[in-house]
Amino acid sequence: MEISPFYEKKIDCLHCKKSFPTFKIRTKFIKVSSTESDFQPIYEDGNVNALYYNVFVCEHCGFSFTEDFSKYFAPGVSEQINEQISRKWVHHSFQSERTVFQAIQAYKLAWLCATIKKERFVTVAGLTLRLAWLYRSLNNKEQEERFLHIARDQYTESYSTEDYANTQMSSVRIMYMIAELSRRIGDIEMATRFFSKVIESQRVGGEARLVDMAKEQWEIIREERAK
Repeated sequence: MEISPFYEKKIDCLHCKKSFPTFKIRTKFIKVSSTESDFQPIYEDGNVNALYYNVFVCEHCGFSFTEDFSKYFAPGVSEQINEQISRKWVHHSFQSERTVFQAIQAYKLAWLCATIKKERFVTVAGLTLRLAWLYRSLNNKEQEERFLHIARDQYTESYSTEDYANTQMSSVRIMYMIAELSRRIGDIEMATRFFSKVIESQRVGGEARLVDMAKEQWEIIREERAK
């Protein structure tokens, strides 16, 4: 019997606390052939795109979230979510194989929920960066650039407030993301400033791979300027 790439998992909604099923992907079906300079994974042909399933969409209340969301709700936030999302929610399930367009819908719902909930800048940056990747896969340059810009600004806020503390993101990785996303949206001044910061971090034991990547991207900027 052929094994499906998907398996069903029960998730408890952070907002309404009700349980709902969602699809997860078996690890052996996730095969990345390469990674872009902003860390977008390129999956091998015929393999499932794991990005499509990062967002959990509660079929009961519409609250959408990822594993990066905090469980804490500030006073009044639940009421805002009820007002802006749950009362308008038409009951439907995302518990099936998703298309890129359904994935975009799920991420936009999560982005809205993160904004209302005032999630950390680093969390919102991750959502909007992935939206940019999804639009890139559709060759939609306008929307890709729009979300790269939002992600860059959110990473910049995260860097300023250090709200990435206690996450998988380091200060060097945040600086690299600001630099690379700035390069991609044409803000060369900010790109060079933050690539410099990444390269300088090697003096205090900065992350070697990120330092090397920053040097490569710096060289691309230098060559483009020379032209």
